[in-house]
Amino acid sequence: MPEARAEETATPEPSGGPGKPGGRAGDGPDAGTGTRAGHGPDAGADTGTKAGAEAGPGGATGRPRRRQARGEARIAQLLEAAADVFSASGYNGASTNAIAREAGVSPGTLYQFFPNKEAIAIELGEQLMHRWRETYGAAFVISRIELPLDRLLDTVLDPLIAFNCENPAFAVLTHGSEIPGVISREHDALHATMLTRTEALLAAYLPDLPPDQVARTAEMSFVLFKAGLDLIMSHEDAEREAYTEELKTVMYRYLEPLVCDTPGRATGRNINTP
Repeated sequence: MPEARAEETATPEPSGGPGKPGGRAGDGPDAGTGTRAGHGPDAGADTGTKAGAEAGPGGATGRPRRRQARGEARIAQLLEAAADVFSASGYNGASTNAIAREAGVSPGTLYQFFPNKEAIAIELGEQLMHRWRETYGAAFVISRIELPLDRLLDTVLDPLIAFNCENPAFAVLTHGSEIPGVISREHDALHATMLTRTEALLAAYLPDLPPDQVARTAEMSFVLFKAGLDLIMSHEDAEREAYTEELKTVMYRYLEPLVCDTPGRATGRNINTP
């Protein structure tokens, strides 16, 4: 883990910078809720206002729109850099200076958009959790209950595993007591929703299973997935693929006896047990 750098000592934050936790640059008595700083050549005009859009000849040429697009591109650049820094150094080990350096900009440019590391983490966390909702929403589709168990596991687990492998910052920003509270609360809500979706899928796939057993099976399956995912994430390349297959095998062997008790249900693969 790279040694953490002092967060705010190398470059002072601009006046009105830190503001309230989780806010963005420019927060204060006169700042609009959820706005970004609108100063400087790279600042995005993301305040929901049209200031300057109709004033002077520049308004007719669409200049403010180009400025907003440039600002949004800068924010995306900073968030991408933050994801890399959080993945490499963890949340505590990351700093605004390291994120600015990774993005190839000055700390002053970073502060035009984010007052501190917490604000960056919150916005990045919100983006990742939105994409995670889309991922598991597409994975837990009730219509897939017609599939054999092995194919069902593939269609549900593969996109969930791929998302986490492609976005290692997601795990960093959703685990640990030092993570901003708003992220932890949203993650807890996500966890509860995923557990509910798992239970609903199992209830449809195993209609003869009593509700209390469905609930226990869903929770156990969820815990198995999280434990296996930690192992998968700690390896790379061929070993990562091997652990992915191990996780599927474990979950298959756990669920297959329940499937066999459902008349007319095909389990799929045959696994040779030593």
